[in-house]
Amino acid sequence: MMYVYILRCNDNSYYTGVTNNMEARLEQHQNATDPKSYTASRLPVELVFCERVSDPEVAIRMEKQLKGWSRKKKEALIRGEFELLPRLSRRGFKPSW
Repeated sequence: MMYVYILRCNDNSYYTGVTNNMEARLEQHQNATDPKSYTASRLPVELVFCERVSDPEVAIRMEKQLKGWSRKKKEALIRGEFELLPRLSRRGFKPSW
């Protein structure tokens, strides 16, 4: 099982990632295990979106697609306003996962 997730950082930016252990990964972010990481200087972070995905390849594709989304589109996803996603797309909402 894989998890695709979005964190809201202390500076109000978003970080998107993928992991096979959400609890351990969130702890790594919160404890700045890698001091050079994006989130290390933006603590604390808050988990605002998490989707379980059974296929690792699908999870990686989903993560890459979400990373390319605009802030407004990510925020619609976080709020669960899926009906807004097509309007917030440049080319229409066509998830590749």
